[in-house]
Amino acid sequence: MAKKIYLCSPHMGGGEMKYVKEAFDSNWVAPLGPNVDAFERELSLATGAKHVAALSSGTAAIHLALVLLGVKPGDYVIGTSFTFSATVNPIAYLGATPVLVDSEPGTWNMDPELLEQAIKEVSRKLKVENEKWKDKSEKLKDKSGKGGGGRIKAIVVVHLYGMPARMKEIMAVADRYGIPVVEDAAEALGSEYMGRRVGCNSRFGILSFNGNKIITSSGGGALLSDDASLIERARFLATQARDPAPHYQHSVIGYNYRMSNVVAGVGRGQLEVLDLRIKQHREFNAWYRELLKDVPGVTFQSEPSPDFCSNFWLTCIVIDPAVAGTDREKLRLAFEAAGIESRPLWKPMHLQPVFVGCPAYVNGTSEKLFENGLCLPSGSNIDADGRARIAEVLKREFRIVNA
Repeated sequence: MAKKIYLCSPHMGGGEMKYVKEAFDSNWVAPLGPNVDAFERELSLATGAKHVAALSSGTAAIHLALVLLGVKPGDYVIGTSFTFSATVNPIAYLGATPVLVDSEPGTWNMDPELLEQAIKEVSRKLKVENEKWKDKSEKLKDKSGKGGGGRIKAIVVVHLYGMPARMKEIMAVADRYGIPVVEDAAEALGSEYMGRRVGCNSRFGILSFNGNKIITSSGGGALLSDDASLIERARFLATQARDPAPHYQHSVIGYNYRMSNVVAGVGRGQLEVLDLRIKQHREFNAWYRELLKDVPGVTFQSEPSPDFCSNFWLTCIVIDPAVAGTDREKLRLAFEAAGIESRPLWKPMHLQPVFVGCPAYVNGTSEKLFENGLCLPSGSNIDADGRARIAEVLKREFRIVNA
């Protein structure tokens, strides 16, 4: 039986064991240690971020970013609807309300025009709520200053499948209303927007090193910022917020979010081959485009202009069943029958049962992408035999001849 081809499995670079061995030889296997410190420095060089905190996951990084931005129950956080739930879950952790914004068709990322519409409409709603509270407060002679509605505390933008969002337009909207931005670059390490690596165009950036990402530490993530004080505070909160005292003392709630020295060692080895992995993923994307260039009804997630440079973590296509002669699900099942993993595009958060009651500003883009889109196997360790098996399925399903 042929070996299964996964969507994007870990691809070791060869240097990982050197750093892991150093951790074991020194008996420094617990959270923190020399590998963590070095990994943070090396991530700073690789991304251009001035300061980095290595954490247990990308989700932890989003959570800490929102904590640092003061998100509390009753507040609102605007997020991308077309994403994985880990982008939005931390908003709910803090008791805030996610406001979900649909995509624009060029990058599949947050639509700047819908973002501004969401800000205006939620702000109007909050103004009404606050006025009602003030009236009630006056009647009750409540001078405590507590109560009332919250406010929009943050915007969480995703660089989906490695494709940079339209950060120039998004940041212009955010700056106009004074709302800080968090870039979820979990899928986009090494991608660039206007010559700068993503995650460094806003108040905070977050990365993920989960097992299926372009590089992995087996798990883990990072929080990026140019503000040293914010990263210092993030490290404090991520280490159970232990106060400087000879005993265990805690003045605020903390979290067990720091990366271990062993995991950081794997990450350091992986980071050494990041540029190679980006090159391999981009080449694989070009291979798919060449194979499918004459197939009607198939389009790719593509860079809208030279300002955008995607790592193409995953190569994603959209199939028009009325033209292509097949559809997303038929192709996925054909891959599955051949022992090849593919995956539908993300189901938008505004369609997810857990978030269905949240405010949502939609234009139909993400719903169409979900209905007709497929992530193709994109691992940098898929060899020539693997590509031949993938091509066989694609040729059969799309009736490609002489390719």
